[in-house]
Formats: sequence, structure tokens, C-alpha cells
Amino acid sequence: MSIAVCPGSFDPITLGHLDVIRRGSALVDEVVVAVATNAGKQPLLSLEERVDLARRAVADLPGVRVEAVGGLLVDYCRSIGASVLLKGLRNGADYDAELPMALMNRHLTGIETVFLPADRSAVHIASSLVKDVARHGGPIDDLVPEGVAEVVRARWAERAEQDGREAGRAHG
Repeated sequence: MSIAVCPGSFDPITLGHLDVIRRGSALVDEVVVAVATNAGKQPLLSLEERVDLARRAVADLPGVRVEAVGGLLVDYCRSIGASVLLKGLRNGADYDAELPMALMNRHLTGIETVFLPADRSAVHIASSLVKDVARHGGPIDDLVPEGVAEVVRARWAERAEQDGREAGRAHG
């Protein structure tokens, strides 16, 4: 059985992610969406929320499951018998960022990375842009799977409320 791991922080999961997962699932027997914590990023959504939203987004896709992962991705891949990493590329900058990781992963364990070019309908969608648009009150419903926009907007509202309380204490 061929298993691919599609890793990311998925903060939040977008329609671009879903497109890559859906198309990748046609290439292997199983796709594991590996929701990871990126030490270089401060997530908007908790790990539990990201896993839950991803599970809901892929619920109708046969042969796809979602897991939270920690540590070295290649160790996780080895533990589940995955032979492929599945990554989406929107542009040359994505390729430039992903290639060194793909080469290091292959160096460490021999695992190959399969790059799928983004569908042109999703090439402009990035989690960071989705969060930024939502933070400023813009519409994101057509950029993310059903149910995700509401959670993202709620987290930004909580942060704004918290920031307001902190500002009040600083001036109090």
C-alpha cells in the first residue's frame, strides 16, 4: 500500500491545500494530512482546531486521514510506512523554499517529495494571506473549506478583545 504524507501547519486549511490533498489522493492508496507545529510561526489556531478543521474538510475524501505530528517529519513518515511527501507549489518562491527541504528529507531517509502545481483557481491562496484578510474584516469564505472562516474570524475577535484588555491595563 502506498502512503503519502501531506505536511503543513494548516493555519488555517485552505481550498488550495484541499486541492492538493484531493489530487494527491488519486496518486496513492492513502494520504495522511500531517498537521504540524512550525517553531518559526505563531499560529492563530490551536493544534487541536487545525486538526479538527482539516478532518472536517477531508471527511468526504476516501483514503485521506488527518493526524497531528511532532518531531522530525521523516521519522513520522518512517513510523507509518509512508514513501512519499506530497507538497503543493504555487510559484517559484514555493519551489525555492521546498526544494532544500525535499533534498534534506531524501538525504535523511530516502523519502521522495512529489510536487503538485497549484490549480490556477487556487494559486493566490495562502494561509498567511487568508489570516491577514480576515484580521482586517475581509471576506475569506471562498478561500477556505466550509466552517473554517467562522473559526478564523472568532479567533481574530478574541485576539482583538484580548489586545483591548491589555491596552486598557497598560493605560490604567
